Amino acid sequence: MAVAPIPNDADLDELARQVAEAAQEKRVMVATAESCTGGWIAKTLTDLPGSSAWFEAGVVSYSYSAKEALLGVNPRTLERTGAVSEETVLEMVSGALARYGAGVAVAVTGIAGPSGGTPDKPVGTVWIGWKRRGGYAHARLHHFDGDREAVRRQTVAAALAGMTVELKG
Repeated sequence: MAVAPIPNDADLDELARQVAEAAQEKRVMVATAESCTGGWIAKTLTDLPGSSAWFEAGVVSYSYSAKEALLGVNPRTLERTGAVSEETVLEMVSGALARYGAGVAVAVTGIAGPSGGTPDKPVGTVWIGWKRRGGYAHARLHHFDGDREAVRRQTVAAALAGMTVELKG
């Protein structure tokens, strides 16, 4: 089985352009809620000139308290399932839409490494969630390979690709 190459800056820029085109076509604003990517998705999107016309807000929330305060994640969800879980990412993406007035949002939470992994959630485990205003949140589990940078690049690429699908759907 061939391993996909790690996305480079040009790949990420192209994916961001696709999100920008789709957001402008649908006339919606975009929001991001990020943990393991540390704002990289928002940076990639706002690197594009004119992004203020379609980019609403980006939140970086690493700690439980930040996820609760900035995105409305329920403390019981974090206690029960942890930060890296389907339940948490669904609450993160829903909170981003509710709090920041965008038409579509993406959220990511995961373990980029090099430490922090467990047998149940090894390094490279990432949940990505998407939601359109008026729609249902959905999430996908990924297991990315490589070092911290590789995991984060793959997460950014998957988040942007999924956002394009969400916008066109």
